[in-house]
Amino acid sequence: MKTESKLGLKEQTAVKIAAKLEGRVRVVIEGVQPEIDHGEYPIQRVVGETVTVEADIFADGHDAMAAQLLYRGPKERSWRAVPMVAIENDRWRGEFPVATLGEYRYTVEGWIDPFTTWRNAMKKRLEAGQETHVERMHGANLVTAAAKRAKGGDAKLLNDFASKLNSPTDAEAASAAALDPKLDALMRKYSEHAYAMRYPKELAVSVGRELAGFSAWYEIFPRSCSPKPGHHGTFKDCEAWVPYIASMNFDVLYLPPIHPIGQAFRKGKNNSEKAEPDDVGSPWAIGSKEGGHKAIHPQLGTLEDFQSLMAKAKEHGLEIALDLAYQCSPDHPYVQEHPSFFRKRADGTIQYAENPPKKYQDIYPLDFETEDWRDLWTELKSVIDYWIAQGVLIFRVDNPHTKAFAFWKWAIAETKAAHPEVIFLAEAFTRPKVMYRLAKVGFTQSYTYFTWRTSKEELTEYLEELTQTEVAEFFRPNFWPNTPDILHESLQKGGRPAFLSRFVLAATLTANYGIYGPAFELCDNTPVKPGSEEYLNSEKYQLRHWNIEEPQNLQTLIARVNQIRRLHPALHSNRQLVFHPTDQPFLLCYSKTDAEKKDVVLMAVNLHPEYTQTGWVELDLQALGVSADQPFDVHDLLTDSHYTWKGTRNFIQLEPGRSHIFHLRQDH
Repeated sequence: MKTESKLGLKEQTAVKIAAKLEGRVRVVIEGVQPEIDHGEYPIQRVVGETVTVEADIFADGHDAMAAQLLYRGPKERSWRAVPMVAIENDRWRGEFPVATLGEYRYTVEGWIDPFTTWRNAMKKRLEAGQETHVERMHGANLVTAAAKRAKGGDAKLLNDFASKLNSPTDAEAASAAALDPKLDALMRKYSEHAYAMRYPKELAVSVGRELAGFSAWYEIFPRSCSPKPGHHGTFKDCEAWVPYIASMNFDVLYLPPIHPIGQAFRKGKNNSEKAEPDDVGSPWAIGSKEGGHKAIHPQLGTLEDFQSLMAKAKEHGLEIALDLAYQCSPDHPYVQEHPSFFRKRADGTIQYAENPPKKYQDIYPLDFETEDWRDLWTELKSVIDYWIAQGVLIFRVDNPHTKAFAFWKWAIAETKAAHPEVIFLAEAFTRPKVMYRLAKVGFTQSYTYFTWRTSKEELTEYLEELTQTEVAEFFRPNFWPNTPDILHESLQKGGRPAFLSRFVLAATLTANYGIYGPAFELCDNTPVKPGSEEYLNSEKYQLRHWNIEEPQNLQTLIARVNQIRRLHPALHSNRQLVFHPTDQPFLLCYSKTDAEKKDVVLMAVNLHPEYTQTGWVELDLQALGVSADQPFDVHDLLTDSHYTWKGTRNFIQLEPGRSHIFHLRQDH
């Protein structure tokens, strides 16, 4: 038999562990939400939003519990505390606001609440008519201890309550004091968190500015902005387009790469491998003798011209977003200055970009497995820093999924630490887990599969994933019905009605969306060949001249929808999206609400580009906040028409391309 002096190694280890524990901690905390990947990544919010936190908090026995949510803002050292409320089955909930840019931290704490335990037991004993003298003495001791923690008038009130509880002659007054709500409030205020359990992780919230959570983007090629067909546009020409773009109530003007374009292996019109002397090449083939990612294409203008464009945009309420494309043409200065940044093929030549069978000989990808990866990271980060110094705070990042996750995590964190107002949009049409990982490592917004989700079932399933699962905590979708790379079959075959319906869907299903214009509002839908998603005469490889005076221009609708978006807080978020069943496969109905501002918006969209759809919608009245037995007004914000509806089942008729954006109001 072993004595204390002869404990084995295993027993000695157990004794050491026990010595470090506080065995009187009885509380368990688990199931904390939101918590992304065990706390490795932050959730995302924008200034003015609220973070709601839930957790399972319980202990052995039947004692009453108390819990609080702890949080602190950027650069704050001390925790702020808000009470958590028990909702059901040992689940607790609390919330806190985020008011400044940067990273917030939060955690939760729970403890046994002796006073509430005592008070609950006292209430039962008094209701049963039992004698409570000893129990009142115990309660008085708890109150006296709280009085020592209190100050001023509160301390006096608590001592007065303790005296009443200890009264040997006035049992009725003592009993009344035990159940007095004022005593309960004071005891909560000065409760002792003895043997409290704090969740061992500090979880993070990345807080961005309002534009991170709600924005409308417009993409344009400055080189196609010339008023003269066949002439290369400039930043000055692009300035002339700003009032037109602003008239449609967009927030962000996004420019594809504005840098010098390489000559070597330059692509010709419609992506032909042989370029003609007048071909302008792809803006994504970055770099020439004029410079690389910190230079401006000479035909577009100077840095001063670019800054003038930024000022013009700001004057009209627009903010410029630049394309951040980490790839190089064979003529890029990096090829000579930093050859180790590129991967070599077996014959010693640099590996160009490929997506077999496609070949992009005009683009060299960077090698994130290079031995000089630290120098590569530093140089790429310096590109971001340079454009921030010029006043750019929004970056649309080209193909981020082909660069290392670790690089993005570092580069974005470093950038946001100094400039929390910067926004990064990830253009990553790839596998879902890869897209989600990019959002976790720091991307503010993300392109999505919306372009390829066209049926009612596909849209409903996809949006429920984006808005009603954990994904909503870190992945902020940005819906684009078209891009310079993608002309979907639905637009090719559906014509103008398809453009109309896809626009309303993009602009109202999510709080962030964008269009590639003027191709979109002019309903350009001719593919380079059948079965292709590439545009005929794609702007990626040639100049285009756009006539915005054409009668099919969707400018009026776009302007109205963007105005509606701005006026209605319900459309500023994705969190209260609810789908309402219809009896027709091509009728999609959904709503968004802002309960705090009492704003309810209901959308109905005809998904069929050729046929009128008539049918009945089954409204979720609880989600809409209207009662079943009272009529309510539905105001079509697109046509200014009013209808009176009542109950769950209501009739809808929509012609091809038509949609309703209803504002709901019920006078109680």
